[in-house]
Order: sequence, then structure tokens, then C-alpha cells
Amino acid sequence: MPTSSQRDRILVLGIGNILWADEGFGVRTVEEFHRRYAVPDNVTILDGGTQGLYLVNYLEEADRLIVFDAIDYGLEPGELKLVRDDEVPRFTGAKKMSLHQTGFQEVISAADLLGRCPKQLVLIGCQPLDLEDWGGPLTPPVRDQIAPAIDLACQILAEWDVTVSRRSVPLADTERLLANDIDHANYEMRLA
Repeated sequence: MPTSSQRDRILVLGIGNILWADEGFGVRTVEEFHRRYAVPDNVTILDGGTQGLYLVNYLEEADRLIVFDAIDYGLEPGELKLVRDDEVPRFTGAKKMSLHQTGFQEVISAADLLGRCPKQLVLIGCQPLDLEDWGGPLTPPVRDQIAPAIDLACQILAEWDVTVSRRSVPLADTERLLANDIDHANYEMRLA
């Protein structure tokens, strides 16, 4: 018989805007997570981009949530910070970090008001260096935190009794989270 965590629906979500330099950290991290790891059927990996309130339905369907995001904590650029459960801001009264961040706080608040907020929330945030470079890539200190952020997510999933497995075969183009050459490798290649 499966344990409760095996039945829990888990959402691994990256949010942000890939067109604003470090603002794309969350999307690029979830993209890389998906490229590296296969997950069980009860785990959904989602590029939430800047969808804001359109994400409420995804949260309503999840029992547990991991979010990757660029967040201005006032730390050194590239520093990761892990925040859990009640520490995750639910209301727009919390420090406003960016347009999509405020929208995501509203998403959590809306799901909470509907009585369907995930029972466990984990936010893996990275301190941005540059949020002003329109069309620019992630800065080196933020890009260097993609792998450590993925490792943190894998640790959290292991705590929840979820096993991820390293992909032995590269993803087909049709299985990528981002297409049309906006995936990390192709996008950054055009900027070089």
C-alpha cells in the first residue's frame, strides 16, 4: 500500500520572466530540473513564468509545492534562501520584490482563501544581481546557483519520500518545458 506522501500531489514550479536577466532564475531552474530528472506520476513540473492568478488551479490541485524564484532578500547576489510553510509570504503586504512575485503572493492567498492551498510550501529563492537587463541572460552568480537549488529541491523531495531519478537519455525536443529556442541553452547562445 502506498504511503501518504506517494499519494500526495506535488508541484515543482519555476516562476519569473526569462527576458529580465536574473528574474528568469525560477524558470531556468525548473527547466534544468526537468532536463536532469524523471519524477513519479504524482509530481508535476511546471514553468509558471509570469502567469500570476492563472496558477491558482495548479496550486489547488497540489498537496505540496516547491517554488524556484529570484527574490530580493537583500543578500549577496547569488545567495540561496530556503523558506518553508508559514514563512512563505501569502499576502501582498509582504515585501514586494517584482511584478510576478506580488502576483504569486496573490496566487497563494487565493488558494488559501479557497481552502486548497498546498499543505506544505517550500520556496527556494535566489538573490538576484540584475533585474534591469531587458533580454539579458542570468548573471554568473545567479546562474551558478541553478544546480545547488536543484539539489535543495531533491533533498526536499527525499524528505517527502519522493524519489527522482537522473535521466539516462536526453529529453527529446518535444519533451522540453520551453520550446521555440527560448530554452536556456538556445537563448543564451543567441546572446553570446
